[in-house]
Amino acid sequence: MLRTPLTFLTIASLATAQVPVAKLPIDLTGYNASCGVLVDQLPSGLNLRWPTGREEWGHLSLNLKKGGPLIRHLALSTGDDGPTEILVRDVDPVTLVTVGQRDLKKRNGWIIFFDKTHLSPHQTHVARLDPGAARVTSAGRRATVSIDGLTAGPFAGELLITVYAASRLVRVEAVLSSKTDGQAILYDAGLTGGSESWKRVGWLGTDDQLHRVDVAAEQPGNELAVRHRTIVAEGDKGSVAIFPPPHQYFYPLDFSDNLKFVWYGAGYRDLDGRLGLGIRQRLEGDRRYVPWFNAPPGTQHRLGVFYLLSRGSAEDAIREVKRYTRGDRFEKLPGHVTMASHFHVEHTADLVKRSGTDQPDEVRIPAELEQPEFVEVFKAMGVEIAHLAEFHSGTTPRLEAQKRLPLLELLHRECERLSDGEFLLLPGEEPNVHLGGHWISLFPRPVYWVLNRSDGQPFVEQHPRYGKVYHVGNAKDVLTLLERENGLAWTAHPRIKSSTGYPDRYRKKEFFRSDRFLGAAWKAMPADLSLSRLGARVLDLGDDMANWGHEKYVLGEVDVFKIQRDHEQYAHMNINYVRLAKLPRFADGWQPLLDALRGGRFFVTTGEVLVSRFAVGGKLSGETLDLSSTSKPEIEVVVDWTFPLAFAEVISGDGTNVYRQRVDLSDTRSFGHRTLRLDAELKGRTWVRFEVWDVAANGAF
Repeated sequence: MLRTPLTFLTIASLATAQVPVAKLPIDLTGYNASCGVLVDQLPSGLNLRWPTGREEWGHLSLNLKKGGPLIRHLALSTGDDGPTEILVRDVDPVTLVTVGQRDLKKRNGWIIFFDKTHLSPHQTHVARLDPGAARVTSAGRRATVSIDGLTAGPFAGELLITVYAASRLVRVEAVLSSKTDGQAILYDAGLTGGSESWKRVGWLGTDDQLHRVDVAAEQPGNELAVRHRTIVAEGDKGSVAIFPPPHQYFYPLDFSDNLKFVWYGAGYRDLDGRLGLGIRQRLEGDRRYVPWFNAPPGTQHRLGVFYLLSRGSAEDAIREVKRYTRGDRFEKLPGHVTMASHFHVEHTADLVKRSGTDQPDEVRIPAELEQPEFVEVFKAMGVEIAHLAEFHSGTTPRLEAQKRLPLLELLHRECERLSDGEFLLLPGEEPNVHLGGHWISLFPRPVYWVLNRSDGQPFVEQHPRYGKVYHVGNAKDVLTLLERENGLAWTAHPRIKSSTGYPDRYRKKEFFRSDRFLGAAWKAMPADLSLSRLGARVLDLGDDMANWGHEKYVLGEVDVFKIQRDHEQYAHMNINYVRLAKLPRFADGWQPLLDALRGGRFFVTTGEVLVSRFAVGGKLSGETLDLSSTSKPEIEVVVDWTFPLAFAEVISGDGTNVYRQRVDLSDTRSFGHRTLRLDAELKGRTWVRFEVWDVAANGAF
């Protein structure tokens, strides 16, 4: 619990009263009013005022003396000095940090997924603030108040509160560090206050209905499954929505179940009966592998939550929160189609189980699988191409032709049946044999292949029902198959899970050097809150592969099992925007998709940030630029975003070294569009790519 004392002043007095200069240790040397956020220093704290971009101003009043709530009020006013409506008053930010143990002897140390941290000793600590030195800094169009004196068990640091000019967002972060090695953490966060702090709590349930309850001091702590990861404190004058960074807050799991990621009520966990509401993580996750967040010693972990101010009801506030993730939907982008990859929905196995037969002509599709839930979820999210990773079973490589070929036929039939003019379901597998580690397959049409060629068995044979059937028994067979059928393969979850050590171990192999091996797949795994970008594991691998000298690419993967309507699917998603004029039809094959991927004509995003154009010297992504005439070609990038942006980077390499040029984007506001024109020294470089990240660690590359 973050505790500070209260010296209450009304909004009117803040605007008009002449108060002496405070003697609190508040450092303003890093603040400039040109950021658009105005700071009034008070005897007991600070008042921040900023335009929200809607002919109104936001207000945040902070008490920095000991003894009462830290936040006197969050408010909105009509103009800087117009009538002011207090949304919540006398509240404290709250952060609960659960600290567990990471087994650094497993696999690759910090680069780990196969851990069950919830089964190891762990303890939850309520972060406590003993206000020390405070400072206000500004950058671009935002200002941050930093308050020293925050502790949570073995962690210590500061509390940061950031407001953004031309936005109703407020970001609160417990920035904590520890000297202890081998720790993994989770955190819950939100607001606590008295029974008069807000009148009602509202949320959108997984039934897509708005729910609302009146605040009562005796309410027990409640944990809720909601849409859009949001809970709202609602008053008579307006509301404050509370929600997490939409992707960064969710460490990787095998299943995307909605694990009740918000809470409200009195006495939640260790809050000693105090009323509150906010975001939460279930300690046991999906009860499979539960790695939590990495917490390496000596690094600063940013445990963040967003508040969004609204003049309206809880429903109005949720509607505005949804804009920041485009309604949890991947927006259409002209000249592109959206493709998501690596899903173990095991629809074929489910169909066989329900039908009691694996013979395609005998299978009868039950009513509940006529339009499977996972297809409905994909379509609702704006996924136009979904690439499966079926038959993810350890027995699959051992299946003989008579067992495997009917399953492939059924998979192909179902993919064709479930595809239409707006959605393409693609067969794909994660075979996990012959190459090393795990890998993904994608062919431009249905292909029949068996994974266990025996001595003396032909590589390819004609089958009376299936036509050409391939038998693969080693890496050379896999490459020959990919070449003959113009397929693609890439490393699944590289350098982690069962691909630990790959693709590094086979980077000199013929199949990896081939143009049939695309590269590797990206996912935000492992999770580390000390980093300002997601998925550094694979981004760094992308740099390495480029420096190895082969034309390799990184595409996004999701890698989850079972997708249902009530799941928290969006938090675990990423998407590939592929430059295609139109969506291929299943019956025609999807060779244009593979050509675009092989040609690097795509970008990867979490959804909030779109990069509709990336050109260097006029050459688009995937093309080759001759640097003989200039070593400083213009880099042109067209970016659209929802959350305010943080930074972009131009990354390049010369075959040995990696060079990074950071571009500060703190001048951006919410919901923007910009064409960036950048100069970068590329003399001697052999490759270049671009990343852009927002303040919630959402990004695109």
